[in-house]
Amino acid sequence: MRRIATASFIGTAIEFYDYYIYGTAAALVLDDAFFPELSETAGTLATLSTFAVGFAARPLGAAVFGHYGDRIGRKAVLVVSLLMTGLSTGLIGLLPGYDTLGVAAPVLLVVLRLIQGLGLGGEWGGAALLAVEHAPRGKRGLYAAAPQMGSPVGHSAATCTFLLMSTVLSDDAFDSRGWRIPFLISFVLVAVGLVIRLRIAESPAFAKVTAERNTAKAPLVEAFRRHPKEMLLGAGMITVVYVMFYTAATYCMTYTTDDLGIPKNDMLLLTLVAVAVLGVSTYLVARWSDRVGRRKLIIGGAVFGTVWGAVLFPLLDTGNHVLIAVALSGALLCMGIIYGPADAYMPELFGTRMRYSGAGFSYNLGGVLGGAAAPLVVTALAESYSATVGGWFMSGIALLSLLCVLALPETRERDLDTL
Repeated sequence: MRRIATASFIGTAIEFYDYYIYGTAAALVLDDAFFPELSETAGTLATLSTFAVGFAARPLGAAVFGHYGDRIGRKAVLVVSLLMTGLSTGLIGLLPGYDTLGVAAPVLLVVLRLIQGLGLGGEWGGAALLAVEHAPRGKRGLYAAAPQMGSPVGHSAATCTFLLMSTVLSDDAFDSRGWRIPFLISFVLVAVGLVIRLRIAESPAFAKVTAERNTAKAPLVEAFRRHPKEMLLGAGMITVVYVMFYTAATYCMTYTTDDLGIPKNDMLLLTLVAVAVLGVSTYLVARWSDRVGRRKLIIGGAVFGTVWGAVLFPLLDTGNHVLIAVALSGALLCMGIIYGPADAYMPELFGTRMRYSGAGFSYNLGGVLGGAAAPLVVTALAESYSATVGGWFMSGIALLSLLCVLALPETRERDLDTL
């Protein structure tokens, strides 16, 4: 189990590092590098749109990788997803900007972002199943925390890398070439992750299905036919996680640096504080879910998010560094409370024959609703009305997620082999 937990954690951390460096770069520099002819607001929206493209590709990636993950095994597709995400990320670091390639630069950026999204769409489901299907029933929440911890660790690594580059380089050097270095590091990380993932074994639950020759011919179709409620409500439940994270970590970075005048390095440090809160809460709540159940904890997180969305931007608007840290930490605490149990909860909703497809597609469908749309909607609301109105939108999404989880069952005692 230690080897499995390590493999699911490290692989996920590497892939989320790849994903988050794009989000950080989108908030700080990509508008100038790839959309220099647009106004500040239009450039921000254009850059966030390329960010959204990756999320739009994730359900497709979940469908494709889920199909083969349920047909030929979890391990093989996890290797491919790692390669797709890591190599496309590294190539973004090599991509010339608008000044060199003209309109071809943003087009190629979108293509690489699509490939990155496809790879990450297959990552979460496989990493979650790798941990959950190996774990004993009473410790599924604990071991499922391993891949979930990859998210805060990957984000911290991405933030620290950008912080280092912006500290040792001048603003001009950082804007022209320094932002590329975090992307290029991905080439090295992919090699490390590949070695680790090639050494893991197939999960016992899937091995049992293949031994009985009971694999599904069309697992995603079967998941929708047998579990339509779980597919749609699961997507709605997880939406608030994406809304809280990508608004706090991406849009709030742009809002505080551009509109409030907070120094870039200060915001990177304050974001690190919030991500530390995310990591601790994710682990503790995931572990706790083995004792008290997944559902009631997720309900508590959604209720907290309904309240916190309304106070997020008023806290940011104070310009006080301590209150900004509190604002961001509260948003990511909401995420951690839900995110911790979700890695065990969503796979437990589905049978082994279609678990990769069902859990992965549902999770990434929530990503389109929350991660792709939320920063764009919050940006538009802040521009048309005020940032506080964008916070009310976040509260509305949290309420929607609360209603979805209220309609789902508890899964802690389920037997994965007989579901």
